[in-house]
Amino acid sequence: MRRDFRKVLDSAGLTGKEWAPRELRHSFVSLLSDHDIALEDISRLVGHSSTVVTETVYRHQIRPVIQEGATAMDAIFPLAEREP
Repeated sequence: MRRDFRKVLDSAGLTGKEWAPRELRHSFVSLLSDHDIALEDISRLVGHSSTVVTETVYRHQIRPVIQEGATAMDAIFPLAEREP
């Protein structure tokens, strides 16, 4: 499975040896969660018997981290200081 997966990635112009199939699963869960799909629905889609593993292991929230970081940077470097 992994060898075939790497061939597909190499064909797509990516470096296959840098990726593993499990990363697709994490991305799938994270993207659905980021688009406000209910955790219970995501958990069922990936075959988990409860939401605990889905939430604690697989879900990596993307947007909130980016927004929090951007907000922090705006506070650190206010607009007035960025003007020439």
